[in-house]
Amino acid sequence: MPENKYTAELKKDLSAIVPAGTLWRDPADGVKGLRGRRLLFAVCLDEYGCSVEYYRLLCALRQDTSLLEGCLGAVIVTGMGELYTKDVARDLVLAANLSGCAFLGRPLVEATGSLRNFRVQAEIHGTDEASAFRLAMAELVERLLYWPPLPPLKKLVALHASVRSTSNTLALWELVKRNLPEDIEIQELCLRNNTVADCNGCAYTTCLHFGERGGCFYGGPMVDEVFPAVRECDALVMLCANYNDAFAANLTAFVNRLTALFRQSRFYDKRLYGLVVSGYSGGDLLARQLISSLNMNKSFYLPPRFCLLETANEKGSLIRLPGVSDRGADFARHMMEA
Repeated sequence: MPENKYTAELKKDLSAIVPAGTLWRDPADGVKGLRGRRLLFAVCLDEYGCSVEYYRLLCALRQDTSLLEGCLGAVIVTGMGELYTKDVARDLVLAANLSGCAFLGRPLVEATGSLRNFRVQAEIHGTDEASAFRLAMAELVERLLYWPPLPPLKKLVALHASVRSTSNTLALWELVKRNLPEDIEIQELCLRNNTVADCNGCAYTTCLHFGERGGCFYGGPMVDEVFPAVRECDALVMLCANYNDAFAANLTAFVNRLTALFRQSRFYDKRLYGLVVSGYSGGDLLARQLISSLNMNKSFYLPPRFCLLETANEKGSLIRLPGVSDRGADFARHMMEA
């Protein structure tokens, strides 16, 4: 917890939740010696969504790629204003993940200054927003403490929306795939050519009704092919070409439509990996999208260093990048070890 004038109240609430003997650490005192621990990051922002103390922590994480080796993390962010809590959380998770920290599915509890984002949870639990926030923190801490080991990786699903003959993203995937063990079952699904209609925002009860039956009101390939593949896999590999600093439209539709399956069951036991190829820059923006949409929202487990980021523009240029074959092989080995 980076200490500032806003942290006292959060620390008081957390002290009633975390186990006795928990080691409290202010990053100002140093962040060494944390390898192999279960870590709860707690950040308090001012009314402008800033915290100088937090930025020092972020800097330390980005500077040392092995600082949090073997750790498992979760995050709490509070703000005096209404903005930037999730933005800060995404930056923190990406930096910590690249330094070796895994994150459980749904690792974030955030609270804006008004606590309006807890209104629905408060209604569900028959309480007020402040109490709903404390309940959410307690649930997060419990999951962090008792998070079980994941089953061995035996089956993975790779999703893309690219053209094989021209895609540097699929070329990168081939470098990874050929280094995976032969006994790993691999299923590739292409979401091009309008095969996935976007979510139309059904009422919650409608989405829940179809989700409980493993389907969706709109049916189609998403229900017939994609849902069963995701339900049965141990790992989801998102193959993301970065053209405009965002997911391709069909990948976005996949994430949105996945809500129906999410209503039926959580994805805590499924790993999330990402391969991102940018034409110019901005691969980290898509990595953050993967974190917020599929780890924070849809509950996929985030292994350490979950994402392989490359930059290649012209057709076929990726395979000519210095050392890219070795990086693909290293990532494949990492997938089997994480």
